[in-house]
Amino acid sequence: MTSLRKLGSSDLEVFPLALGGNVFGWTADEPTSFAVLDAYTAAGGNFIDTADSYSAWVDGNSGGESETIIGKWVAARGNRDDVVIATKVSQHPDFPGLSAANIKAAADASLRRLGTDRIDLYYTHFDKPETPVEEIVGALDELVKAGKVRAIGASNISAARLTESLAFSDREGLARYVALQPHYNLVSRDTYEGELQAVASREGLAAVPYYALASGFLTGKYRPGTTVESARRAGAGKHLETERGRKVLAALDDIAESHTVPVATAALAWLAAQPTVAAPIASARTVEQLPALLGVGDLVLTEEELARLTDASA
Repeated sequence: MTSLRKLGSSDLEVFPLALGGNVFGWTADEPTSFAVLDAYTAAGGNFIDTADSYSAWVDGNSGGESETIIGKWVAARGNRDDVVIATKVSQHPDFPGLSAANIKAAADASLRRLGTDRIDLYYTHFDKPETPVEEIVGALDELVKAGKVRAIGASNISAARLTESLAFSDREGLARYVALQPHYNLVSRDTYEGELQAVASREGLAAVPYYALASGFLTGKYRPGTTVESARRAGAGKHLETERGRKVLAALDDIAESHTVPVATAALAWLAAQPTVAAPIASARTVEQLPALLGVGDLVLTEEELARLTDASA
């Protein structure tokens, strides 16, 4: 059985793959979402990532669809204590920004949709530099003290703002970020490596990278001369036009073949092995897509294989 990983300095223990909930209510309807969630947890998974804004970008949606589906699933399965639910604040059309009042109102709305009395991990989705870190951290601390949130994290934040936030928490004895959700994968390394990763390492934060498979490019399904029917094909296909993208695919092909695993598993295994990373996030539209993601818990790449992928993606 795949062992769980401790999430930073929190008491949360998570499976080494976080299941992305952005597809629930978008490219996966409710019955399909339930099936994916069932299969993920049946395989030992316990870490579900969503946001209050998922999926407001879809015609006819208003935001909160993913949380609502997850809430219905948890209620139907009666497994709330068995899963770690992470959600985010700042981007819901009705709850934009990170003012103290908005953070608290958005959290209450998320709790209602999720049908639960606590959010295990609550992220600021996109930092809002116009809002003082004192106001943001203060509001998050109130939610923790009220028992509505167990641990807090930040996503899409600069190293300077993250450092400032942590320093304020330490100085005032308030809740402290335990996790960071950066954009990070084999074809997007400078979005995390460097100053931001250094802060996470120094401060003991766990990284939970999103776009772990580069919108599907790192599954290997995008190849020269092929057409992929996907809502993300434009974003993923662009990597084929770069030398780095082609070199990464070639290295992944060889390594995946040597381990008899899908390309996606090898890509996630590289990411999971990087300093500070606790659990990459990947989503599945169908149950059939899950095994390639779940395999990250069992695949350990050699130092030589990790180095080859690191060199190819440089």
